[in-house]
Amino acid sequence: MAIKLIHAAPSVSDTQRPVPRWALRTAYAIPLLLLPSCLWRLPFAFHFEMGQVNDATMAALWISIPYVFGLSVLTEAAALLGTGLVRGWGEVAPAWIPVIGGKRIRPAAVIVPAAVGGLVMTAVSVMMALSWIGVIDGTDYQNGWWEALAKICISPIGLWGPLTLALTYAYYVRRCRPANTP
Repeated sequence: MAIKLIHAAPSVSDTQRPVPRWALRTAYAIPLLLLPSCLWRLPFAFHFEMGQVNDATMAALWISIPYVFGLSVLTEAAALLGTGLVRGWGEVAPAWIPVIGGKRIRPAAVIVPAAVGGLVMTAVSVMMALSWIGVIDGTDYQNGWWEALAKICISPIGLWGPLTLALTYAYYVRRCRPANTP
């Protein structure tokens, strides 16, 4: 029996028109890109400052723990919503959803929130880059090692907005253009 080291790409036959392979891979990569940022955030729940020089007082543990963990879970959940741009449940609502289950989803109901979210996260990425190059005030660290670790963990989140915009455009092309238009 042979061991398969690389699995086959998941079937995309649940969409009306085929999804480009790059879009499928991108949609599944986005939650993985955000994972380092979510993991970086977790020690803050327990008031571990991760090398940041901060004079502000932290909220009580009973507030900070659910807040930080909830923020990480919501970040990953929002990233997972991007897979709806490449899967059938982004075209037809799943049957288990009350009222709209099994009904076709209008493309604008997907494209508008995805585009707005992509633009907002792109703006956040630009602000993050501007703070890192010193144009706007950013966070100070105890030493360069903490700052390097923070940038390594947080920088992949900067790709979230542009990648979501690219997926949104691919969704638009697939859903709104005639099949024979390049």
